This record gives sequence, C-alpha cells and structure tokens, in this order.
Amino acid sequence: MAITEQSSDTKKVIDGIELTPKVVASLSQPVFETLAQERQHRKEKLAGAMRIFGRLGFGEGVAGHITVRDPEFTDHFWVNPFAKSFRYMSVSDLILVNHDGDVVYGSQPVNRAAFCIHAAIHHARPDVVAAAHAHSPYGKSWSSLGRLLDPITQDSCAFYEDHTVITEQGGAVVFEVAAGEEIAAKFPKGKAMIHQNHGLITVGETVDAAAFWFITMERNCQAQLMAEAAG
Repeated sequence: MAITEQSSDTKKVIDGIELTPKVVASLSQPVFETLAQERQHRKEKLAGAMRIFGRLGFGEGVAGHITVRDPEFTDHFWVNPFAKSFRYMSVSDLILVNHDGDVVYGSQPVNRAAFCIHAAIHHARPDVVAAAHAHSPYGKSWSSLGRLLDPITQDSCAFYEDHTVITEQGGAVVFEVAAGEEIAAKFPKGKAMIHQNHGLITVGETVDAAAFWFITMERNCQAQLMAEAAG
C-alpha cells in the first residue's frame, strides 16, 4: 500500500485514490420488490440463526425455537420443526404454522410449546416480527433465580428497563394456549423476558435482532453469574 502525503496543500492519496470526505450510507433493511422475496429473506435468516444457535451450543434435545412472522399472512409464522438439529437447519426444513397451531406449509411437526408461547407473543405484540428461545446454559441457570439482570457492564445496560421476569408457568412445559396467553400478557413491551426456571425469550423487528439479543443476553447472564460467584 503506497501512502503519499507531502503538505497541507497537496492531495492525500492511498493506492492512487484521493482521500476525500465520503457520504457513507447507514445500515438499513433491504427493500423487497415482492412479498415472495421478503418471505425468502426471512426464512434464510431464520435458518441461519438456528445454525448459529447450534454452533454456540444452545441446542438442548428438542427444546428451542426461533419464529418469524410471514410478511403476507401476518397471523402465521415460520418456525424450525420439532426435533431437527439446530446445526443442520435449512430453509427447506422450515414449517409455516397458523394461529390455530396447524402446520399449513411443510411436512414436519411443530413443537407444541413453541406454538403456544410464540403464537401468543406474536398475537399480543404486533411490533414483534421474530422471537427467539432456547434452553441455553447460562440463561436457564439465571432464570432459576427469578431476577432481572443488573446493569453491571456496558453490554447489560442494553437490557436496563427493557426486559422483564415472568413467573407465570415457570418451569412448566407450556402445551395449552391459555398458558401461552398468560405469559404473553406479562410481556407487553421490551426486547426480552426471563421466564423463571425455563430460560430466555427475546424479540425483535427482524430475525437478526431477536437472535442477536438472545446471544447478548445469554452472555450477560454468564457475566453476572461469574461476577456473583467471585463475590
């Protein structure tokens, strides 16, 4: 790399390119020409997020799911199927579930608990496009304490007054719609919940956001557990 800089009156050049102020575009969501394109984008993001969860060790048996609202049929959501490894999730594996819990696209079964909780959240929160949940080691450990995360690091401040602890149905495998609605009613706002004796659930306007906040929250649970263990 050749750098040329002589005086304030001469041009500053690197590799033959003059150094001049640039208008740098800010990050933004892609714009789609069709709903089919947007649907494909959301499904690709969901499958990718599941693989990341698998790589991070968030898979625990058949537990855990990420859902994303369909852009056209907004009372339906895409979700990973029951008992499919996070690590090997692909777009073709994903199933579409309606508001009654019926699989209307795809040939694999849905995790009933995923439907009952996530469907209730999607219904109660029109702002939520995606929701993420897994039985991650530090999240479920911290959830047993029934406490909010403290703002003890810069990272944890992102959750300050923006997450909640929910004790309803704590520790139970939620198979009833009414139980899911009870949980969702306690989560009217915010990016995350700590469901006592169960684990973390995060939400966002995109799959990326929901997955990012889940990973970040898991790490903050780890950090606080370590800090408290150190005394």
